[in-house]
Amino acid sequence: MKFYFYTFLTTLLVFSCKNSKPIQGDFAYFGGEIINPSNNYVTLSNPQDSRDTIYLDENNRFIHKIDDLTPGIYTFTHGGEYQTILLEANDSLLIRLNTNDFDESLVYTGSGSKKNNYLIKSFLDDETENKKFNTTSHLEPEVFIEYMSKLRAQKLAHFEEYLSKKPSSDLFETIVKSSIDYNYYAYHEMFPFGYYGNNKLIHFKDLPEDFYNFRNEVDLNNENLSKLYAYNRFLFWHFNNIALKEYYVEGHHEAFNRMALDYNIEKLRLIDSTITSEKIKNYLLKHNIRDFILNTDDRDATISLIDYYLQKSTNPDDKTYLKGLVELTNRLKPGQVLPDASLIDYNGNRILLSSLVNKPTVIYCWSSVYKMHSRNSHFKIKELQERFPDVNFIAINFNDNDLQYWKKTIKALNYTTKNEYKFSNPSEAIEQYVITFSHKIFVVNKQMKIVNSNIELFNDELQECLETLTNSTNLK
Repeated sequence: MKFYFYTFLTTLLVFSCKNSKPIQGDFAYFGGEIINPSNNYVTLSNPQDSRDTIYLDENNRFIHKIDDLTPGIYTFTHGGEYQTILLEANDSLLIRLNTNDFDESLVYTGSGSKKNNYLIKSFLDDETENKKFNTTSHLEPEVFIEYMSKLRAQKLAHFEEYLSKKPSSDLFETIVKSSIDYNYYAYHEMFPFGYYGNNKLIHFKDLPEDFYNFRNEVDLNNENLSKLYAYNRFLFWHFNNIALKEYYVEGHHEAFNRMALDYNIEKLRLIDSTITSEKIKNYLLKHNIRDFILNTDDRDATISLIDYYLQKSTNPDDKTYLKGLVELTNRLKPGQVLPDASLIDYNGNRILLSSLVNKPTVIYCWSSVYKMHSRNSHFKIKELQERFPDVNFIAINFNDNDLQYWKKTIKALNYTTKNEYKFSNPSEAIEQYVITFSHKIFVVNKQMKIVNSNIELFNDELQECLETLTNSTNLK
């Protein structure tokens, strides 16, 4: 970002503070510059989930004033990627980021920048630690406890050193310390799933007696932390964990199935009986059942779970959303005809998806936000194309980006353009096809009847599905 932009904004803020009439309520400014923007706007959500859309100017810059500020965690998004910031009274926070490397390029300046630069650095460190969990979860339990305790102590000591040099608000201190603590707690809740795996998870009860001593320190109803990623992650894994007791009550040794109806009902029951905060309870109920709906083809189980959920939730909007989600997913079950969609090809031509399906087809919807996953997925698709020459493979990008940005992405990632498309209306397609994660895969026959809409790219299930499909004359 150019120096004069910061100078101008700083002058503006100082002048307004000294010369304007007193303002009712606290306020803050949020602005900055986006390098390689994927569209022409940024959204900003406040702690109450109210959202503002802020448009970029001709220089890809923006500035936004927040009146009657509620201090807390805000979320800004651009082109499908997002990050959280802490805004407090009289902050004038500026960002500079490059969409080619969203989180890693993000730098804050202005009033409120020191605390937010600390938060983004902590976030990136946590991302690195999270990637190591596949390794750390195979440590012996006693070694794992020692490792995590040492890591937590190091982070807390580092933060105390920061505070000794840069006095900060109580809110900032609470957020940082809570993030450190609840990340530590979450890893403990996750540990048995990694250590024992699905086949031996019944032995979760064999962990050392003091393994979960930290549970005496946690607050399951802290609404002040309800926007904190580390806190929410801990809550989800906590209930995943404690629901195991009832799941294994009969002592059977079969492989753990996270989609088992009784296990998921037990999670909802525990959330309902344990959480007293309606806000947190409704959030956990909603996201647990949403995860189930999106990952099962079992209609009867879905009906049973949604009926149970409707008895427990007190949020009418959540109930309406989830009942609608069930209806949408039912239209995407095997045997249904996949709804058509308008696409744009690499040359900017509009084309219907149905016009591309004239034989068994794998439709792979992907996002440029998850670059590593996208690269790996395209490599896997290329591998499958060579193995199944009688199957058509279509890649569709669902980001809300303009045509030139999408083409630049295709070129930068070295993808062939032949079977690459983007949705004409991404938001409509995301809703219609219930795209909620980094990708979505449909396998259809030549009549566009769905063979599978809930399949993973990186396991043998897809390969087996394609073998069956290409060998079955009635599905061709």
